[in-house]
Amino acid sequence: MCGITGLVDWEMDLTGQRPVLEAMTATLACRGPDADGIWLSPRAALGHRRLIVVDPAGGGQPMVRRRGDATCVITYNGELYNTPDLHRELQGRGYTFQGHSDTEALLTAYMEWGPECVERLNGIFAFAIWDAARQQLFMARDRLGVKPLFFAQRGSTFIFGSELKALLAHPALPAEVDAEGLAEVFVLGPGRTPGHGVFRAVHELKPGYYLLYDRAGLHQHRYWRLESHPHPDDLETTTAKIRRLFQDTVERQLVADVPVCTMLSGGLDSSAVTAFAARAFQERGWGPLHTWSVDYVDNERYFRPGHFQPDSDAPWAELVTRHLGSEHHYVFIDTPELVASLTAAMRARDLPGMADVDSSLYLFSREIKKEATVALSGEAADEVFGGYPWFRSEKAMAMATFPWTRAGQERIRLLSPELKAMLQPEEYVARRYREALEEVPRLPGEEPRSARRREFSYLTLTRFMPVLLDRKDRMSMAAGLEVRVPYCDHRLVEYVWNIPWEMKFHGQIEKGILRRALHGELPDAVLQRHKSPYPKTFNPAYMQAVRTWMLDILNDPAAPILPFIDVPAVRALAEKEEPFDLPWFGQLMSAPQLFAYLAQVDTWLREYRVTVC
Repeated sequence: MCGITGLVDWEMDLTGQRPVLEAMTATLACRGPDADGIWLSPRAALGHRRLIVVDPAGGGQPMVRRRGDATCVITYNGELYNTPDLHRELQGRGYTFQGHSDTEALLTAYMEWGPECVERLNGIFAFAIWDAARQQLFMARDRLGVKPLFFAQRGSTFIFGSELKALLAHPALPAEVDAEGLAEVFVLGPGRTPGHGVFRAVHELKPGYYLLYDRAGLHQHRYWRLESHPHPDDLETTTAKIRRLFQDTVERQLVADVPVCTMLSGGLDSSAVTAFAARAFQERGWGPLHTWSVDYVDNERYFRPGHFQPDSDAPWAELVTRHLGSEHHYVFIDTPELVASLTAAMRARDLPGMADVDSSLYLFSREIKKEATVALSGEAADEVFGGYPWFRSEKAMAMATFPWTRAGQERIRLLSPELKAMLQPEEYVARRYREALEEVPRLPGEEPRSARRREFSYLTLTRFMPVLLDRKDRMSMAAGLEVRVPYCDHRLVEYVWNIPWEMKFHGQIEKGILRRALHGELPDAVLQRHKSPYPKTFNPAYMQAVRTWMLDILNDPAAPILPFIDVPAVRALAEKEEPFDLPWFGQLMSAPQLFAYLAQVDTWLREYRVTVC
């Protein structure tokens, strides 16, 4: 993976903007610690930071290719899993290649097919191509939004980058936030409305979209969307197709010229990825697959089983690694470093995020990076296969809001009266919820209960999954680790989208059809293990640390968050012995994470020098 950034300007000569582009590119050094590159022309300037994964010698960027009078330059972040297929087809059309990188395959595909090239790509990507002959910038993002891409227009300048920090490094783009940006942070956060860049005038290129920018202006085009139709296959055919698709996906995603491993919790999702990866390693004579799991110092002492986290991961990870013969590594995180890394996690996102759920992944990725450059993860299986508890909750299905915000009122009541009056938080959430429902691709004639679950699937895939994909990308890339997510293969997502709930819930257990497809690959106990999310710490020292941090902020009259919160209400909650235990976002974020989130907001306002406009 890598970091990309750049500029287009129809009035200013960008060959004199090297210092600006260098500053923007430097902000992405963690994403690409191995090399950097800059390309300048009067109208366009591209920057790149490289994490070397494939073709160390031939994959440098920005990459320039010419054919006849056509010159195109690319800056690219991502990984294509069908590069050999593209090579064969393009060679048949007369193209030759200087190396075996997916970067060259992608640039050549654009030169042959133009914007329609994206429809031929299987992978995770965000890239920009300057087409000199057309005087046009072409940018695209992968179908599920695994790789990030933001852009802004300020005066005559078009600015883009992998992360918000790259855009904010441009002198024309101050860190300003308007009322809508505040609502994204204080009401929806750590979620975010698709396309919203939080900072004023900043936008996100949505998943499944490409963008054209030329002298006629900016045009966005949606090249991929989910389509609803009756599922044509019976149980046996469906089971076999899922297995075949998933195995092909995992095997494709093992391509690399650097060490590859898997993240293994012992849950169904990561164990399935690991099972097919381990088999491929054995068949190809690559030696044992290395697997990694994370836990917390003294967590076995404090762990409390609950509805959302019924058991701890360690025994399950050990069972799977014994079964598959992987070489397993444990990472144990202690409370002080978990708390200390909350600020690093915020900087990696450029926004307040999922608190310790973020910082723990950052620390985990940092340790994996010492031994590997690429890791495969079980992320997104619950979104794709309907594994979350809200898919089976009558109460959640009856609520006219996002099902992962069950305790949303807990946070709204902590906002200052002035901010609530400005944002109208309940209406803001309701409006974003209505907008999401209007996008759902309906299946004509579908009975109401199935239609409601289809809505839940769409909400989860397009509003909840992006939060976790952002987390996975930013925390891993902050450590220079590339994480791949096989469950986000668009072929698998398209197929599973239309499988009826009764089949997805086969055997009356969440993700039942996936369990059935994996029969024989994993121990039966693992196949029947109920969902247990990414682990969080139960150590009371963590709650005490973030509580103290929050109280210190409340006692600082210069704390920038104070005008936005109800200080007495937050203080009363922080001083309460047992604040509340109901998650206010997702399954893991309860009272400790609320204090940590607010502390991250304060740090964000301070460090990024955010001004409200």
